[in-house]
Amino acid sequence: MAARSIFLSLTRNGRRDRSMLRSFSSSASRSEVIGEESSNVAEEEKGDGEDDDLKSRIFRLRLPKRSATNVLQKWVGEGHKVTICGLRDISKELRKSQRYKHALEISEWMVANEEFEISDSDYAVRIDLMSKVFGIDAAERYFQVLPPNVKTSETYTALLHSYAASKLTDKAEALYKQIKESNLSLSAITYNELMTLYMSVGQVEKVSSVVEELKRQKVAPDLFTYNLWISSCAAALKIDELRSILHEMSHDPGLHEDWVRYMNLVNIYLTSGHLVNSELNSLVESEKDIMQREWITYDFLLVLYGGLGNKDKLDQIWKSLRMTKQKMTSRNYLCIASSYLMLGHLKELGEVIDQWKQSVATDFDFSSCNRLLKAFAEVGLIEKATAFRMILTEKGCEVVDDLK
Repeated sequence: MAARSIFLSLTRNGRRDRSMLRSFSSSASRSEVIGEESSNVAEEEKGDGEDDDLKSRIFRLRLPKRSATNVLQKWVGEGHKVTICGLRDISKELRKSQRYKHALEISEWMVANEEFEISDSDYAVRIDLMSKVFGIDAAERYFQVLPPNVKTSETYTALLHSYAASKLTDKAEALYKQIKESNLSLSAITYNELMTLYMSVGQVEKVSSVVEELKRQKVAPDLFTYNLWISSCAAALKIDELRSILHEMSHDPGLHEDWVRYMNLVNIYLTSGHLVNSELNSLVESEKDIMQREWITYDFLLVLYGGLGNKDKLDQIWKSLRMTKQKMTSRNYLCIASSYLMLGHLKELGEVIDQWKQSVATDFDFSSCNRLLKAFAEVGLIEKATAFRMILTEKGCEVVDDLK
């Protein structure tokens, strides 16, 4: 979600709107939460010798069916103060840990307390959580009952993200049209959501039209925009357009140093000529005598097919690489690890980490893994970054302390 937060004034209409939203939330909870228990186990609320603060109490709820709402009410009943910033921080940590039901309960509690000024971002997060906990239909119904002044670029984008995650192309395109007609000021994130959807369903030819719309609206592309755009052109074998993108990127003042390295990899790949007048499939055959310089091509194909969601090709390319005589590099492991991570294949990701750690040719690179971890977080893929961090921790690896 974008960082913009415009606080809503608590007018009488605002109070009535919030009352309607609370009614909707309570109705959804009663009809859709199964097996909810009315109270928490005492030892989960407070452990011997443990920190006793609100965050600790909520994180000690071991099962999703335990109620974070009850913990909040008891905390306040004991005379403790609760701030909206504190609740947002706890909700963020819960989402990182994929504890969406408890995060949603905190969101509902925030809306129910009229002394809190709820921001656009709060509502956007709530839409995303509704989708994860109750499903797309519940998120849609919640969005529909939002008052007009809360239907902002952030809340629209949150619903678009839910459609994209579920690969609901028709609904996503209809909502995108509605967003454009609303004359809202958009960021690159909204366009990236639709581009991500097109890449995930194999409609790569539609990505360029989204980029064109982004430029017509004078919205600055971010690194994720460029990544999606490059992958779509490579998949469609649009070599000239790909080179044009790289030229544009080289003149972008906001370009990150790590992205320059990626650009160089792509340029080397194009210079090698493997994409020109050749089939991508021919590159994944098991070639025992592959040259080291050709491995750039394999690395880029790993990233490409990861973006296209083609796990079969990823498996095939990775198998080919491991059968060659050349020395494996940290770059090879990072490319396949990031691709499996993008697709959510955590079992395979864990196997790659094990293979890397056991490799006699290439030492395991902690710093490269941490850079990859931060890179996923920086482009907003917090859940995937969290999953990667958990796997690294399980494998006994040192990881960065926090994800921004």
